[in-house]
Amino acid sequence: MGKLSQHMLSDIDKLPGVQLGDFLLQFELDEPKESVKEIAKRELRETPDVVKPAVEELRKLLKEDKDLHVPFDNDAWLIRFLRPCKFYPESAHDLIKRYYGFKSKHHKHYEGLVPSKETNIFNQNILTVLPTRDQHGRRILVLELGKNWKHNQCSLDEVFKGCVLFLEAAMLEPETQICGAVVVFDMNGLSMQQVWQFTPPFAMRIVDWLQESIPLRVKGLYIVNQPYIFNMVFQLFKPFLKEKLRSRIIFMGNDRELLHKHVTPKCLPECYGGTLSIPRVTGSQWLELLLMCDKEFEAINKYGYKKIK
Repeated sequence: MGKLSQHMLSDIDKLPGVQLGDFLLQFELDEPKESVKEIAKRELRETPDVVKPAVEELRKLLKEDKDLHVPFDNDAWLIRFLRPCKFYPESAHDLIKRYYGFKSKHHKHYEGLVPSKETNIFNQNILTVLPTRDQHGRRILVLELGKNWKHNQCSLDEVFKGCVLFLEAAMLEPETQICGAVVVFDMNGLSMQQVWQFTPPFAMRIVDWLQESIPLRVKGLYIVNQPYIFNMVFQLFKPFLKEKLRSRIIFMGNDRELLHKHVTPKCLPECYGGTLSIPRVTGSQWLELLLMCDKEFEAINKYGYKKIK
């Protein structure tokens, strides 16, 4: 079994990459480096004597769960769910049930969800991942939902689907599974028309997704450049937030020092007071990479709760 095929559910045999000047953009499927393995050991109890029995036990639980159709023979796939649950098999089984339960509940957004059908959100260039990780090895997702967001051309549901595609891709990366991700919401120039796009059902879906249903450690949600009216948006989300997620949401406004306390400037582009020397990767450049993985997303979509005949 090749190194790539152990991470992928489809038969993609070559790791997709997009060359951007001197920088090669690709998903990072390598073995985690030593410093990251240390984090896994310290924070996730990840040692061979814990991992092996946890994988076996989770496989057993899933084989016995007749409602789910999942790739339980794939160890890397099982580890994706065990890592955020610190290798407790029952918790990982519960997470898998919530992950697929959410997909069933919101099936209209997930049905046939592949990058080639969602090109608009990426071409709008308001949703992107920074080219490098932060100082803690976390992926940095940036959403620009203020003046750069043309809400008449791109709905919040499309933004959600774009986030789901990025998340599924991030779940392939061992280092992201261990270190997690942070999200920067740049609300610069948010207008009243945009505020009206947010509804309680949308807010509830997003919080349910982030809080209960994703197998990724979301370590921080940083709101930057927000105008006063952003409070109206936040009020919609507030009733659904539990303490753990609420404590990770930080309102930073234009305070770059505060942002830099959480994300070191060398990982941030100039517009956030950073010194990142690699040009920012645009939404359409990420799309180019995601399109090479269409097959993988099709494979991901094959699994879940069995349809009731």
